Amino acid sequence: MPDANLNQAVDGIIGAGYGSAGERCMAISVAVAVGNIADELVEKIQLEAQKLKVAPWTDMDSDMGPVISKEHKDKIENYISTGVKEGAKLVEDGRNYKIQGYENGYFVGPTLFDNVTKEMTIYKEEIFGPVVCVVRAKDYDEALNLVNDHQYGNGTSIYTSDGEISRHFTTNSKIGM
Repeated sequence: MPDANLNQAVDGIIGAGYGSAGERCMAISVAVAVGNIADELVEKIQLEAQKLKVAPWTDMDSDMGPVISKEHKDKIENYISTGVKEGAKLVEDGRNYKIQGYENGYFVGPTLFDNVTKEMTIYKEEIFGPVVCVVRAKDYDEALNLVNDHQYGNGTSIYTSDGEISRHFTTNSKIGM
């Protein structure tokens, strides 16, 4: 929401979207930016994504490791290419991510899209990779409809300073968690 604490929102999005390289059932791959907050949100997500250390599991300072297999790496990279072809703005590209000494590893860097629409494949399908898509909504009602109309509804969260909006969202979002 436009009144959200952006630092908290970005921290949550970074953890939910890129934690475990996005390969978990509760990974949040779509962030809906309401109103005029989108540009600043995208900028802050990009800056934080660029700070993430992608490394093998043996590196105790790593933030993200490789994905599970070559086939899954290829699948994620194909989703990224599809997002570009369908007109989403690729802000941060994690394809062809190479780490010295691990050139044949299954690494995909943090990927960030902006201007994603509900008609795009990267919005409609579960990627299970480190890909975050930002969808822009003009107002709260449009954002809530996006959440409720999506075919998957494992989990969602809202970042706002408005208790009334928070309560309304909790009561009216048709999501599992």
